[in-house]
Amino acid sequence: MDTAILTGIGLAAPAGLNAYIPLLALALADRATNQVALSAPYDALSSNIGIAILVVLLTIEVTVDKIPGVDHVNDIIQSFVRPAAGAIVALASTTGVVAVNPAVMVLLGLVFAGSVNAVKVTTRPAVTVGTAGVFNPLVSIAEDAVAILASVVAIFLPALVIVFLALFAVSSILLLRRFRRPRAGAP
Repeated sequence: MDTAILTGIGLAAPAGLNAYIPLLALALADRATNQVALSAPYDALSSNIGIAILVVLLTIEVTVDKIPGVDHVNDIIQSFVRPAAGAIVALASTTGVVAVNPAVMVLLGLVFAGSVNAVKVTTRPAVTVGTAGVFNPLVSIAEDAVAILASVVAIFLPALVIVFLALFAVSSILLLRRFRRPRAGAP
C-alpha cells in the first residue's frame, strides 16, 4: 500500500476526534517539511489565511469540547464536520501523488472519520453521566492528544498507521461493550 494512502487514512481517523487537528497538521507539514506537498486546490490549507482559519476553528473546538453539556452540542454539530474533514485530508494527502480514484479516498476518509466520531459521540455521554461531567475535560484532552499523535504518525511514520488503526478498533470495541453492557440490577 502506498504511504500517501496510509497518510490519508491515518489523518482521516483522528479527524473523527477533532476535525481541525489533522487539517492543521497537514497544512503545517506542507508548509514546513518535505513530507507533504499539497496540490491545488488543497494547497490553500497551508496558505497564511488557511492556517489562520484552522487555528481559530481549532481554538473554538478545543475550548467548547472541555465544557460538560456544551461538548455534546458541539459533538452533534461536529458530527457533520468531522467526516467531511476526514474526506478532505484523505483526498488532499493523495491528490497528485497516488493513482487512486479520488472517490475511493473520499469514501475512506468519510468512513474512517465517521467511525471514530461515532465512537466518540456514543461514549462521551456515558462519561458525562458516570462522572457528573468531571472527567469530560480530561477525556477531551486525551482525545486531542491522540489526534495530535495520530496525525504526526500519519505524516512522518505512515507505516505505523495500521498499528494505530488496529489499536483504535480494539479500544473502540472494548469501550462500546463497556458502555453498552447492562448494569447489575438494571431492568
